[in-house]
Amino acid sequence: MKRLLSALVLMGGIAAIVAMAVVRPLSAAAPIPEFAGGVVPSLAPMLKSVTPGVVNIAVKGRQRIQNPLLEDPFFRRFFNVPQGQQNYAETQATGSGVIVDAAQGYVLTNAHVIANETSIAVTTKDNRRFAAKLVGRDTETDVAVLKIDSEHLSAVPLGDSDKLQVGDFVVAIGNPFGLGQTVTSGIVSALGRSGLGIEGYEDFIQTDASINPGNSGGALVDLKGDLVGINTAILAPGGGNIGIGFAVPINMARKVMDQLIRYGEVKRGRIGVSIQDLTPDLAQAMDTKQTNGAVIAKVEPGSSADHAGLKSGDLVTAADGVMVHSGTQLRDAIGLTRVGDDVSLTIDRNGSERTVAVKVEMAQQSANQSQQSVR
Repeated sequence: MKRLLSALVLMGGIAAIVAMAVVRPLSAAAPIPEFAGGVVPSLAPMLKSVTPGVVNIAVKGRQRIQNPLLEDPFFRRFFNVPQGQQNYAETQATGSGVIVDAAQGYVLTNAHVIANETSIAVTTKDNRRFAAKLVGRDTETDVAVLKIDSEHLSAVPLGDSDKLQVGDFVVAIGNPFGLGQTVTSGIVSALGRSGLGIEGYEDFIQTDASINPGNSGGALVDLKGDLVGINTAILAPGGGNIGIGFAVPINMARKVMDQLIRYGEVKRGRIGVSIQDLTPDLAQAMDTKQTNGAVIAKVEPGSSADHAGLKSGDLVTAADGVMVHSGTQLRDAIGLTRVGDDVSLTIDRNGSERTVAVKVEMAQQSANQSQQSVR
């Protein structure tokens, strides 16, 4: 199945992402083998330990058939179609997933991979096949968690996506076109990509590691073999891979996973502020030397932000120690923090920096609201 969002393609269950990088000699984290009297770099030792944790996902589902004739009361009466009867088509799709907890059997994947599911099967690299249970899914971040019951599973260790830098080498592992496990390499092309209209919460890793239909939900790992992202989408104005792909950062996916396992859903948080990006004109008007951040435009009276002492005009430069580049990034940080926990905000007020702990409250509004709305 396929979703076309402007120039971005998400392929439901057979999703695609990122494109082929030029492979250059690089220093692998594992020992370099000898070859033809010399040495050549190889990712094989790292991949040998990581690939058993990447699985293939097969989904059977049901999708409602949209037929204008069946919506016509005259047509339904003429052909004796029962009132309220809906027609559905059986669907099949394939994608990828990553085992992140071998003991509990938890598998991370994309929410769109298992859309409309009636049954989910997970196949490991050693060709063992398991029926999977859906723990929960969050369409706003396109993250889903599955559970399989088995011994002798191998998990991919979780990395820290906040430590990624543009230019870092990464490897994409997945199940393109249902061919079976495939590995491609590339670099981190950009960080913090948002405003793409794919998801409600966007903070994508952009990469050129080649990813194709069926790779959605697969692993993006660094050269140490740590999971840094879940492959999700590609930029495809012509319908094909042009080398621009996106992955959900593992730090975001981990927060979502924790809530899905605990609650079966993500409970959105808010602190009661309206925010906007720090533009050059706004920075000049505020007489600040800062070039990145999120400006608090309004504080809701009686909110946790109000109780914490935040004021209109405060410039938020970091959240929980992570630099804030935009209002969208701050919105994501607040919206994905577990309700009841504190979020530590570093603010610049009239040139003076301070850190404020603000309790995250349950959000009452849609998670799809814009970054200018109250969060």
